Amino acid sequence: MEACLAVEKDVEKVLSKFNGINEHSEQVLSELIDQVNSLKEELENAPEDHVLTNVQQELLFQTMGKIKDIVSRLAIEHRDLHSSVSKVGKSIDRNFTQDFAACSIENVFNSPEKIECLNRAICDHYFRQGMHDVAEALIYDSHTEIDYDEIKPFTEVHNICEKLREKDLEPLLAWTTINQDALEAKKSSLEFMIHRLKYIELLKQGSAFQSDAITYARTHFRKFVQKHEKDIQTLMGMLLYVPNGIGHSPYSSYFTSDEEMWSEIYEMFIKDACKLSGVCENSPLFTCINAGCQAIPALLNIKQVMMQRQVNQIWKGTEELPIEIDLGSENRYHSMFACPILRQQSTKNNPPMRLICGHVISKDALQKLANGNKLKCPYCPVEQSPQDARQIYF
Repeated sequence: MEACLAVEKDVEKVLSKFNGINEHSEQVLSELIDQVNSLKEELENAPEDHVLTNVQQELLFQTMGKIKDIVSRLAIEHRDLHSSVSKVGKSIDRNFTQDFAACSIENVFNSPEKIECLNRAICDHYFRQGMHDVAEALIYDSHTEIDYDEIKPFTEVHNICEKLREKDLEPLLAWTTINQDALEAKKSSLEFMIHRLKYIELLKQGSAFQSDAITYARTHFRKFVQKHEKDIQTLMGMLLYVPNGIGHSPYSSYFTSDEEMWSEIYEMFIKDACKLSGVCENSPLFTCINAGCQAIPALLNIKQVMMQRQVNQIWKGTEELPIEIDLGSENRYHSMFACPILRQQSTKNNPPMRLICGHVISKDALQKLANGNKLKCPYCPVEQSPQDARQIYF
């Protein structure tokens, strides 16, 4: 993405320069053509034996000199534009011609177990996207074992999403009714948003459906009063403007952003459905590819620096990256602990250890600080035995 944005900036510079040269050239050439036509008309209307006066000769020489200067200036501007266009090509080569293999680990999928894990991730992604026929074909060809009980919720979600694209709320409303208790436990507003949209759809049909909208509000909004009192008051205020055209009322924004409300319900349903199923909103395959797209530019840069300094053997594609890459809070799925002594992130082989004084350090730091059966906490003067430390879990 960063490469695309970098090239896009260079393209925008060229386009801006081209438009500026184009406008300037049209203006200058138009003025020059008018001046030449004026001289031509004056010469054509002169008698056959007419001899040019000194003023007319000077004017012709000035016009010829002006034409020569303008042509020369336009040629220079054209050369500059050609140079800018060639820079775009260099920018594309610089940003997109990369050795991505330099950041990969060889033979990462060199075992049947790892290949099957990859196939399951791809199948899971296809099931989430509703592409069941593609997923089934991959399962058949790769002989991958899939737990269909885990896939079943995705099928239902996909069917409801298809109905939402058709502006049909009934399947989603039935789903929220079945999962009402679970949604309330998650403090979801999905059911209220559905009823709000249906209520607004009734108001859009005019005063003939005003009584239906009132009946619908009395039936469905009562249980949402405590949580959405202000929203319900706003919805009730819309009734005053229905006879005179609610599209010109202070609430007109609710009726011009119809697609936004549908999109909001669609996204809210996906999030709530994934929460109830205990799965991430995005598929693991999507998450890995997205994280890789963010990490690869930084890895390529550090790889190039390491090669220039001839220290590229330091990083041999192990599980630990040579630099820290922040993928954002949306890609953090578990707690992390960094040892305050060794400045290293904890791992399964190097877990965090709690000392009897309450301070936490890594297991490696514990072993390095221990002196036989004695250990002095690096943060307080409490002396203790290394065997008294206990592994903790975040």
